[in-house]
Amino acid sequence: MADLNYTLKRYRRSRHIRICVHSDGRCVVTAPKYVSQLEILRFVRAKSLWIKKQQDDCRARPRYNPPGHNRQHYLKHKEAAREFILGRLSALNKFYGLIYHRVAIRNQKYLWGSCSRQGNLNFNYRVMFLPPRVADYIIVHELCHLRESNHSPRFWQLVAKSIPNYLAMRKDLRHYQKLLM
Repeated sequence: MADLNYTLKRYRRSRHIRICVHSDGRCVVTAPKYVSQLEILRFVRAKSLWIKKQQDDCRARPRYNPPGHNRQHYLKHKEAAREFILGRLSALNKFYGLIYHRVAIRNQKYLWGSCSRQGNLNFNYRVMFLPPRVADYIIVHELCHLRESNHSPRFWQLVAKSIPNYLAMRKDLRHYQKLLM
């Protein structure tokens, strides 16, 4: 237990204590500002076996570094990704008729897409390399956040209107997560 190292990050808007073991073995604990240090320590101790197993798994498998995980690849494909995403966004939004503002194409390490409170949509340029059905799911997911900014049952009902098999798409997306890291 004494050799368990982690980085602690505190956020005012966090609601739960979370542990993330990155692919390089780093352990990051995220906690709300109001949670005591003692409570965080108890939580980490309770999860220490899980943390160690995750870190051992990271050391055991070779680190996956997909092609295109660099700035040159991003710059080379950014405009093609923008064209692809804007085309799909326009086609898929005909069903919903939602209003969005800026669309940004980014080289994000952990996200496929996001939607801001101001109605701006951000997409990872690697969406372009996914199978079309999975790319459409990501785009619809972010579009639906324009109306429902959470993952409530109403949000999923909205997604299901154009992607009734969204649960299968979410499962498929997990297989492509390694493209981001």
